[in-house]
Amino acid sequence: VQLQASGGGPVQAGDCLRLSCAVSEWGSGRFAVGWFRQAPGKEREFVAAMMWPGGSTYYTDSVKGRFTISREATRNTVYLQMNNLKPEDTAVFYCRRWQRGTNYWGQGTLVTVSS
Repeated sequence: VQLQASGGGPVQAGDCLRLSCAVSEWGSGRFAVGWFRQAPGKEREFVAAMMWPGGSTYYTDSVKGRFTISREATRNTVYLQMNNLKPEDTAVFYCRRWQRGTNYWGQGTLVTVSS
């Protein structure tokens, strides 16, 4: 399974940005696809995820109401719509697919939010 993340870039505080994660094989069983981020000097942290089957979504508290994770089934692509970005959202964002026994990461995409 390969994951290709894209969509990062420099933005101003209050702007919107949409990240994309193309997943080569969607797979089956119980698994999750989601986004993590790593800010400079900090550990990588969970941001949002979709759980399958069912498509339930989960978010870290700091992004609730601002970020939305979604999937475009025809393209096996997961999106992270980020609204009202804040300087503290500056980080390298990574997409991940994981289930029991397997764990796949995409390369990071840098989001820089200036005030």
